[in-house]
Amino acid sequence: MAKSAPTRKTAVKPASGDDDFALRSLQEAHAASGRYAASDEELLTFYQQMVLIRRFEEKAGQLYGLGLIGGFCHLYIGQEAVAVGLQSALDGERDSVITGYRDHGHMLAYGIDPKVIMAELTGRGAGISKGKGGSMHMFSVDHKFYGGHGIVGAQVPLGTGLAFAHKYREDGGVCMAYFGDGASNQGQVYEAFNMAALWNLPIIFVVENNGYAMGTAVKRGSAETHFYRRGTAFRIPGMDVNGMDVLEVRAAAEVALAHVRAGKGPVLMELKTYRYRGHSMSDPAKYRSREEVQEMREKHDPIDAAKTELLARGVTEERIKDIDKQIRGIVNEAADFAENSPEPDMPELYTDVLVESY
Repeated sequence: MAKSAPTRKTAVKPASGDDDFALRSLQEAHAASGRYAASDEELLTFYQQMVLIRRFEEKAGQLYGLGLIGGFCHLYIGQEAVAVGLQSALDGERDSVITGYRDHGHMLAYGIDPKVIMAELTGRGAGISKGKGGSMHMFSVDHKFYGGHGIVGAQVPLGTGLAFAHKYREDGGVCMAYFGDGASNQGQVYEAFNMAALWNLPIIFVVENNGYAMGTAVKRGSAETHFYRRGTAFRIPGMDVNGMDVLEVRAAAEVALAHVRAGKGPVLMELKTYRYRGHSMSDPAKYRSREEVQEMREKHDPIDAAKTELLARGVTEERIKDIDKQIRGIVNEAADFAENSPEPDMPELYTDVLVESY
């Protein structure tokens, strides 16, 4: 019987640019960058912003319990370091932001007036969406904040469109598109990844991985639980970031922004974070133990960590107490403003529904 000829192994020539692609390059750059070297005043500002989000969301929870907020209400308590750390690195004059329905914290981190946010939550005419959007549909063109979207994952292709607009207009802007670990399994997310990479768009995809989506643990709902790897098939480099440390988040944001602004295309960031409350105010969160939540509060809370670092730097306890007192006053004033503002006029039902002129 004749022997078959030995199989020859031929070298496959890589496609153009393949040899230059390093999937882990940004992760390595992030590891090398460490934590952001914030001044005392910068860290105080981050602390103040995180406390504002925490106290605002606590007040929103109270107003929901009193029946002053209707519909759904998704609180950001525990995830404050993500929005503050990332958005502190953005350029408010040219960059855009889009997120899902857990959006109050992002708006506050962007410096939007707590009064108009609380008025929107309570359905008042003075709200940022004129009382018609509520908790999940806030919007501010002036701040380049494009929602607030109730459909899971829908903001990702919309954010890709915003990034396309930045590139088309050559305005130097970057879109930051937030979504959760649950939305990461949506098909439209991967269509957006493909287009963003194909067209080399200036976008940072941010997965806020709080571990439970709407109520299902990540390990029970996702085959690949390392979400920063999800862009591999589209040649999008990923970054794995501790979302409970505001200084690490800020440092990671600078690495990602430098990559995108250099014209190298999209980045996928996974921010590992944790929400202390349920998915929404109607969620009893029985899918996890009280001990787990308590451990996260006691050992990983982003606000407590920032406070500890400030005290170690020599910032006085009195100054921190003054900030806390000031924040409580701002939040109470926002609640009073919302409760005393009138509901929208009836004709408002017909505005912002259709574009009447182009």
